[in-house]
Amino acid sequence: MIQFSWERFWAYFQKETKQIVRDPSTFLIAFVLPLLMIFIFGYGVSLDAKEVPLGILLEDTAPTSRSLINAFLGTPYFETRTGYDRTALLEDLTAGRLRGIITIPLDFSKNILRGTPAPLQILLDGSEPNTARFVLNYATGVVSNWNVQQILERTSSYIMPISPEPRVWFNPDLNSREVLLPGSIATIMSLIGTLLTALVVAREWERGTMEAMMSTPIRIQEMFLAKLLPYFLLGLGSMTLCVSLSIFLFGVPFRGSFFVLLFATSLFLLGSLGLGLLISSATRNQFVASQISIMTGFLPSFILSGFLFEITSMPWPIQALTYIFPPRYFVTLIQSSFLSETPKELLLPNLGALAIIAAVFLIFAAMKTVKRLD
Repeated sequence: MIQFSWERFWAYFQKETKQIVRDPSTFLIAFVLPLLMIFIFGYGVSLDAKEVPLGILLEDTAPTSRSLINAFLGTPYFETRTGYDRTALLEDLTAGRLRGIITIPLDFSKNILRGTPAPLQILLDGSEPNTARFVLNYATGVVSNWNVQQILERTSSYIMPISPEPRVWFNPDLNSREVLLPGSIATIMSLIGTLLTALVVAREWERGTMEAMMSTPIRIQEMFLAKLLPYFLLGLGSMTLCVSLSIFLFGVPFRGSFFVLLFATSLFLLGSLGLGLLISSATRNQFVASQISIMTGFLPSFILSGFLFEITSMPWPIQALTYIFPPRYFVTLIQSSFLSETPKELLLPNLGALAIIAAVFLIFAAMKTVKRLD
């Protein structure tokens, strides 16, 4: 029985390393692609709505109404435009140039001075529900703050019965970038890890180099390990690039443990690389391997990981489906590593799930990678 040979392993490892160095496409996948994606997520994707175009239809021109307009002009969340023609503002709302219209009716000031209800109409563009909810909430907040200010000016001894003092943990400024960028790193690594082995190994099958290696004395375990390790190190380099850009370029704070992040990344990469090897061994075709990699790597990490879409808001069958995809656990770990010290309640279950999934993928990939051409 032929034993595991470190000499054969080291020779094949050197061969894989030289192949990576000489293959520009590998560096494109490992470094250029994550670089582009991190810039897109960092600069192009944001859940923070600022300077939302808002129209104010001014039917009442009294000083009280002007005071309310100034309250809207003073907030950075709206780019306010005042108009007197309802038809023109409605046309802008229909064309998407405005996201909402606030109508100050003709009797607004009189009702305020008399102390009677003074309703305002808030017309919203429902074609973008998230923006519509944002406009509604912030417009209501501006009006409420202005109303309190009016009460205080008229009755200096007035005391608010309730004085809320909000305090936000982990992300005090509610900056979406501090959540989106760590989550995007998980999505990037899921795609990169799967593509690195899926495309490269499938290319070897297409070019016939894999058949040549099959004719050598190398054992399948040695070849499997030697093929896995270089791409694992390459994936760690890609992860280091993404994390460094997030911290030093985009200013996302890192409050957790780098060791925890490294360990979680290692488990996640092993699972992704194992999935890529399994795909390449099963398909032996670059085009098919790339399509399957996107469907099994990128799409679940983008849709079913909790990165952009809250898992608890999904139907329960979809929630159950998320448990079989490693990005669900990696997103939780990487976001908590950036935002806070990861508690044991999150750390151990998610690391355990990543380890189990990685082991399953690697075992199936090793079983599928055999020294046969059929």
